Amino acid sequence: MKIHEYQAKELFAIYGIPVALSRAVTSVEDAVNAGKEIGSPVVVKAQIHAGGRGKGGGIALAKDEAAVREAADRILGTALVTPQTGPEGRVVRTLLIEKASEIASEFYLAITVDRARRQAVAIASRAGGVNIEETAEKDPDAILKEWIEPAIGLRPFQAHRLVRKLGLPKAAVRPATKLILNLYKLFCSEDCSLAEINPLAITADDELVAIDAKLTFDDSGLFRHPATQELRDLSEEDPLEVEATAVNLNYIKLDGNVGCLVNGAGLAMATMDLIDHVGARPANFLDVGGGATAEMIEKGFRILVGDPDVEAVFINIFGGILRCDILAEGVVAAAKAVDVKLPVIVRLEGTNVEAGREILASSGLEFRTASDLEEAAEMVGDVVKGVAT
Repeated sequence: MKIHEYQAKELFAIYGIPVALSRAVTSVEDAVNAGKEIGSPVVVKAQIHAGGRGKGGGIALAKDEAAVREAADRILGTALVTPQTGPEGRVVRTLLIEKASEIASEFYLAITVDRARRQAVAIASRAGGVNIEETAEKDPDAILKEWIEPAIGLRPFQAHRLVRKLGLPKAAVRPATKLILNLYKLFCSEDCSLAEINPLAITADDELVAIDAKLTFDDSGLFRHPATQELRDLSEEDPLEVEATAVNLNYIKLDGNVGCLVNGAGLAMATMDLIDHVGARPANFLDVGGGATAEMIEKGFRILVGDPDVEAVFINIFGGILRCDILAEGVVAAAKAVDVKLPVIVRLEGTNVEAGREILASSGLEFRTASDLEEAAEMVGDVVKGVAT
């Protein structure tokens, strides 16, 4: 789960991470009043769940009341397009009015999970305020890392070593070391998968301030944080993903043309590779897991075909805990309810597979049933070619 910058900065302040004076607003008049209270100059910042806001015109320096009004009026309510939003953009419903800082230098700092090493890692770079992925690709030596032993945690000497390698001014070394340790404390205490500051600024007075703040939470740990769950902004999420979450299904929107209904993350990855292999692209995937009921399958199928980009559906199920007959019952019920017109390719294997195939065959609907993955791949390829022509 992601939250907005202003929400992340509220958590930063709780954990002793320095942030500038700011206020979140939802109207132009509130923006102007916030600017008066904080004192010019201020920065007017669009609040959306996407990076690259500055490149999209979503961040503006305002030196007086008129500039605050102009920026707020221009940004608020518009669909902000950034490199991370796609061409449709994201509607800006909230602004952050923040005291402008006199920045002498900028750095990058984050705590995240290194899945290859199965441990958290602290990442820092002198290249703050820019796309860190591009920096890592073009100049790997510019990325500094300290891996964190899970049983021990981030040690002060590791944080200090990062700070020394960054070459911070002497006056900022101790505060920066403490800041990194506090960021790690937040990361662990709040069950984050990412805690990022980009940029972390040093002002002309050698003071540290988090100019931006990004927190992403591990969904599996949210049950421990009811207050954090209240920060969720459903308007920033795909409506179909929200609908799937409500019925305990995992739905991920992609940019292709074939909808995928699977059970299990591993099978989902293999299914998407298969679709790509035959010249198509996955439009989404819906992971129904192992404990899905026929009712959940029906709701999931409705969500899947509700994606306007879907031109064909590929159901790839290996029945274990989820029996093939239960899957078939749910799919048939949903297909009849929504009067689906799309081609539906089904490959079933595992528990009660014959019963599942019989349910599909006797449904009176035109399911294309494959006996194995090779045949299923050929069917998906033929369907996609047929749609294209």
